[in-house]
Amino acid sequence: MPTWIEHLLTLLSLPQYSLGTVFLVSFLSATLIPLGSEPVVYGVVHLNPQLFWPVVLVATAGNTLGGAVSWGMGYGAHKAVDAYRHTSNHHTRALAWLEKLGPKACLLAWLPGVGDPLCAVAGWLKLPFWPCVVYMAIGKFARYVTMTGILIGVVSLL
Repeated sequence: MPTWIEHLLTLLSLPQYSLGTVFLVSFLSATLIPLGSEPVVYGVVHLNPQLFWPVVLVATAGNTLGGAVSWGMGYGAHKAVDAYRHTSNHHTRALAWLEKLGPKACLLAWLPGVGDPLCAVAGWLKLPFWPCVVYMAIGKFARYVTMTGILIGVVSLL
């Protein structure tokens, strides 16, 4: 690995920078950008175990805010998705399921691959913003606590 990358990673893992890094990566990973925040969250907690709860809370906030941005993108992309909806029977059933569940569907925003687009579809369906954000936050918080706790446990066994 080039030394400049090692230096950058070391710098970003320092406690005074790590929470900002966690927030930024968590935010970006919750948009439609294909990026995972778990390695950064785990790395910071592994290097700074005393920051477990602050890291989980900051990651949850960043990821939830990113989900809210995805909701807004979906809200704004109403016409594009509406044109696609008529071409897929499976897509129509999925939209009907989401409409039926309402904001509670955003609890699934933590799922890899489908969670981020789910937030955008919730916006497109014009589901209520604040209830969606609350459900996103609950699901994302549970994911970060669970994933980070599991990773810490697995690594400690090695």
